[in-house]
Amino acid sequence: MIRQYELVEAVKEYDPGADEELLNRAYIFAMQVHGTQERASGDLYFTHPLEVAGILVGLRLDVTTIATALLHDTVEDTSVTLQEIEKLFGKEIAFLVDGMTKLSQIKFQSDQIKQAENFRKLLLAMSSDIRVLLIKLADRLHNMRTLQYIKSDAKKKRIATETMEIYAPLAERIGLHTIKDELQNLAFFYLHPHTHHLILAQLHILREQGTSRIEPIVGALNTTLKKNGIKATIAGREKTPYSIWRKMQEKNISFENLFDIIAFRIIVESVPECYSALGAIHTTYSFIPGRFKDYNSTPKQNNYKSIHTSVIGPNQQRIEVQIRTQEMEKVSELGVAAHWQYKQGISHEGQQYPWLRSLLDIQRNTLNPKEFLEDTKLEMFQDQVFCFTPKGDLITLPRGAIAIDFAYAVHSNIGDHCTAARINGFHMSLHTPLANGDQVDIITSSVQSPSPTWVRFVKTGKARASIRRFLRHQKFIEIGQAALEEAFEKERLVFNEKKIKSLLKALKEKSLAEIYAQIGEGLKSPADLILLLYPNHKLTHLTEKTSSETHRTNQAPSRLPQDIPTRFSSCCHPIPGDPIVGILTPSQKKITIHADICKTLDQFMDSPKQWVEAEWDKGLQNAKNHTAHLVLTVEHAPGSMAAIATLIAQHHANILDLKVTNKRPEFYDLKIDLNVNTLTHLQSIIDALRLSPHVMEVERK
Repeated sequence: MIRQYELVEAVKEYDPGADEELLNRAYIFAMQVHGTQERASGDLYFTHPLEVAGILVGLRLDVTTIATALLHDTVEDTSVTLQEIEKLFGKEIAFLVDGMTKLSQIKFQSDQIKQAENFRKLLLAMSSDIRVLLIKLADRLHNMRTLQYIKSDAKKKRIATETMEIYAPLAERIGLHTIKDELQNLAFFYLHPHTHHLILAQLHILREQGTSRIEPIVGALNTTLKKNGIKATIAGREKTPYSIWRKMQEKNISFENLFDIIAFRIIVESVPECYSALGAIHTTYSFIPGRFKDYNSTPKQNNYKSIHTSVIGPNQQRIEVQIRTQEMEKVSELGVAAHWQYKQGISHEGQQYPWLRSLLDIQRNTLNPKEFLEDTKLEMFQDQVFCFTPKGDLITLPRGAIAIDFAYAVHSNIGDHCTAARINGFHMSLHTPLANGDQVDIITSSVQSPSPTWVRFVKTGKARASIRRFLRHQKFIEIGQAALEEAFEKERLVFNEKKIKSLLKALKEKSLAEIYAQIGEGLKSPADLILLLYPNHKLTHLTEKTSSETHRTNQAPSRLPQDIPTRFSSCCHPIPGDPIVGILTPSQKKITIHADICKTLDQFMDSPKQWVEAEWDKGLQNAKNHTAHLVLTVEHAPGSMAAIATLIAQHHANILDLKVTNKRPEFYDLKIDLNVNTLTHLQSIIDALRLSPHVMEVERK
């Protein structure tokens, strides 16, 4: 455990003017109030805030942030109040501590709602001061480093999943790549322990064979650059098991076919030298097409800059090369922490980050906690493409985004009324996937509105949340109008929209539709409206209701009916864990369940009334009669078929059917039908197959 004077000296080493007295007070106060509290490891609880402070010292953060790290659990885990923190340490530290404190005193309907509301609170706090997020990430990192001491496997998996889905992407968003990599790899270990072990074993074999040796390649690259008069520092590093596994998933390839397991980093003195080094590398070694990215001319959202390329390097090895300046390297490792913006007292940090503004938009547009978490995760997992408006403004979107995503990224009102797009001057469908460098002009119409099917195709959380908000609003309008018409009929009054419009000014609403929506959402009651129009009318069938007593609904599309038979589609074979949707066939009076990426759903795009919301029944989660279809490209060698069958059996799956197709001299394709339990079960089998030396590619059909 780091001692008090060691912590102070470490801070003063990079910040000589740091408030030593504040650090000492925070250290002693936190140690005293945590007292004899213990962690699951048996260590004193105070070791945790101290380790969190140590991580932030490594990022060279300001004294206020370090003091907050020491105090961050005092309100949540001791009898100390926020008012005491403010009195002893000031408003700034109290605000940061409050941003770190979970909503532990409130009872929630479910753990998912609790997670969503705690994340909402964190989001709002970090939008005002990004240091809240920096402390939270350090807090999560130390918790992940000590996760092995938690006894419950279910809790370990829940924390690891939350880390992978929320905190690692947040670290990436602010450029803390070192923390992001460690969070992802630790979470991967707990989520896929068998796969993690297999990858480590494969890396060990490569090291023993000498095929992953870094030194000879560094030497050859150094020689190449010196010949061209370029002074550089070169280093190579092995990629983490998680990043290797993710590449395998993205490319549907085996470990043996993954060539960029080691990345080489070239650090030069200036930006022009980055391009000189790139020219020297491409002149000496064969460039691999499709593997070049210039993040220097078009930085990532987190301001990451670098040049990436892949070549057939020394000894005919395929290698990835990253070229950057020392300043770019600093930003790459420390991200937002490299800029010290908070030392100048800058507030409203959220306005400086477009991704954070998008998350705030989702927070404002989404009422349902489940949807909020889903859309937030969708927004944070992004491999980017860069597109432009007709005026040349840059719009950053996730890979696979369509023109609808672009429209909502420009403005939610444009998204709500988009009808078509001109992409690079050509009229294209709104469902057209966008590519790097596309210039997109969105065509709108005042009579156009979002289709319920759009939710299935968009890739950004902002677009999905905005579409759901619009559809929910439209549903409220329909419900509200119907409720008001019914109320007029019950009270034997003539329904007159012109007369209702006369209330717009008094109700401070812009349109009749807004009045209907307020009624539909339960914010106004039909009885109240009738009494406003007819003050002397005595209600005979209605009672005056408060908005809290009025029925609310926010479901769109309709939920799965209980009295209509369902069946699973034969075109996509959904498995428990797959996102699903139901298609109602009125003539046959049945619902067919499809995976939401099924191509068959395209033919129902113009029939939104046939779409029903569906989710997996808990009773099906452990069923063993779900069929999965896999296509493997297998090495044509003795024992390969037996090895694959053995591997599948080891994962407790049963082969239903097996067919060899498309034979070539070195490889053949193998179609396999399997009985599996859940999507997680299937994924573990796919992971193991991709790590087999006999398997070149695996794809689910």
